[in-house]
Amino acid sequence: MNFFDRLKVETDAARQQLYTAPLIHKALTQDITLDEYIGFLTQAYHHVKHTTPMLMAVGARLPEEKEWLRNAVAEYIEEELGHQEWILNDIAACGLDKEAVRHSQPAPETELMVAFGYDTINRINPLGFFGMVHVLEGTSIATADSAADGVQKALGLPNTAFSYLRSHGSLDQEHVKFFEGLMNKIEDKKEQDLIIHCAKMVYRLYGDVFRSVTNH
Repeated sequence: MNFFDRLKVETDAARQQLYTAPLIHKALTQDITLDEYIGFLTQAYHHVKHTTPMLMAVGARLPEEKEWLRNAVAEYIEEELGHQEWILNDIAACGLDKEAVRHSQPAPETELMVAFGYDTINRINPLGFFGMVHVLEGTSIATADSAADGVQKALGLPNTAFSYLRSHGSLDQEHVKFFEGLMNKIEDKKEQDLIIHCAKMVYRLYGDVFRSVTNH
């Protein structure tokens, strides 16, 4: 079994647990409120704005023998630049003050997920961050388009309120192929185990981020 397949198989239970978050069900069944959609976007802003800084930290810490992976990280950075501003623009399209969101505090659950990402990169091994990439990209591709459709039908919002979700849906399939190719080049079992561990942790933490929106 190649590593990407192993990663999917060994994190499947954690992935299924994330999908039990009520917010996901509410979006898919058109049972979501505007406050909940804004809550989702707000927490997305507070973690997405860290994607580029985290990728930069990963690139800086990779050893010379992983130069091929550093080049891939540079591509990721180019792709991810400015996505947090898309989220703020979606919030503005919903009729809310995007600057208030920019200057707001994240939920504790979001702060913990972001802190886990930085800690993995800086204290343990930058390769662990790819476990987080697997979760965030995979979850988006699996649910973003359907969730956007459900939210739009429930709330009657304009297309301009969904630039973040729609850009991270099925259109992102190329990212998965790119990621799969990278992961299958990682042959060291300790590195593989770390990525799997981090993915399991982030599935749990990301699920808590979703739950925070409906619990508060």
